[in-house]
Amino acid sequence: MTVSTLVSCSVVICAYTTERWSDLCAAVDSVLAQSVPVLEVLLVIDHSEELFSRAERHFAAEPRVTVLRNSESKGLSGARNTGVRASRGDMIAFLDDDARAEPDWYRVSAAHYSDPDVLGVGGFASPAWPADRPVWMPAEFDWVVGCSYVGQPTRIEPVRNFIGCNMSLRRTVFDTVDGFSDGIGRVGKRPVGCEETELCIRIRTHKPTAQLLFDPAMRVVHRVSDDRTTFRYFLSRCFHEGVSKALVSDLVGAGDALSSERAYTARVLPRAVVAGIASPRHGGLFRAGAVVAGFTVTAAGYVRGLVGLRSKRVTA
Repeated sequence: MTVSTLVSCSVVICAYTTERWSDLCAAVDSVLAQSVPVLEVLLVIDHSEELFSRAERHFAAEPRVTVLRNSESKGLSGARNTGVRASRGDMIAFLDDDARAEPDWYRVSAAHYSDPDVLGVGGFASPAWPADRPVWMPAEFDWVVGCSYVGQPTRIEPVRNFIGCNMSLRRTVFDTVDGFSDGIGRVGKRPVGCEETELCIRIRTHKPTAQLLFDPAMRVVHRVSDDRTTFRYFLSRCFHEGVSKALVSDLVGAGDALSSERAYTARVLPRAVVAGIASPRHGGLFRAGAVVAGFTVTAAGYVRGLVGLRSKRVTA
C-alpha cells in the first residue's frame, strides 16, 4: 500500500499532570517522527491550567500540534472525547502521555483500514521498567502497568478490545456510536480502567460484522513509573480493574464484559501458577503467588463493584 492511499490520521494524547512533562514531550515527538507523517496531534489537557499553559507555549511553533482543554468531565474518557470532536483525520489513534510510538506505528495501523469492515486496530505495548523488572511480577499481569501481557494474541487476529495506550479507530465509529463513557475510566491517578473495553463492545453490538484487529507490529513503549512497580499498586490496580469490570457488565452485560476474562482465567493463569511453582530458584514462587493474589483481589473488586451498583439502585 502506498503512502497516498493510507487513511489520514489524527492522534489524540491526553495529559493531566506536569509530573510527566518529559514523557509527554517524548510521546508527541514520537508521533511527529513517524515514517509516514500524521495529519495532526491533538494534545488534550485534563483540567490543569498549569500544564495547559506550559504545553501551549512549548508546542506553539509546531503546526501539527493543537493543545486543547478537556471540555468534558474530568478524566481520561472526557479528555478523549474532547480530542475526538476536534479531530479531522479518517482514523483517530490514541497514545498515552507516557508512551512512545515506534516509527512505523501509524503506517502499520493505517494499512488495515483498506478493509471497510475494519473499524479499529490495536497494538503491542512493551513496558519500560525504571530498573529491573520486579522478580515477583508475572508477565500475565502486565496489563496492570498498561502493557501487553501473556495471553494476548501473538499475530494479527480479531480481539474483543484493545489496550488503551495503543489503539486506533475509524472516525465513522464516533458518528454512529457515542464516545467513551464518562462513568468509566481513569481520573487522575485513580487506577481504574475499562473505558476502551466498554466502547469496543458497543461498537461490535452496533455492527456485529465489525473487525477489531490486534496487530503486534503496531508497537509502543510504555514507561512504568516507580510507584507502579510496588506490590501495593499491583493489588490496588487489580481491585479497581474488578470494580471497572462490574461497571462494564452493568452497561453491556456480563456475557460480553467477561468473555475474554473467562478464557484468560481458565487457561492462562493456571499455566502461570504451574510454571511459577516449577521454577522456584528464579522467583517463580513469588510470581505464582502474585497470580493467585491478583486473581483473588480482582474478583473481590468485581463483587464489590456489583454490590455498590445494587446499593445505588436500592437507594435511588
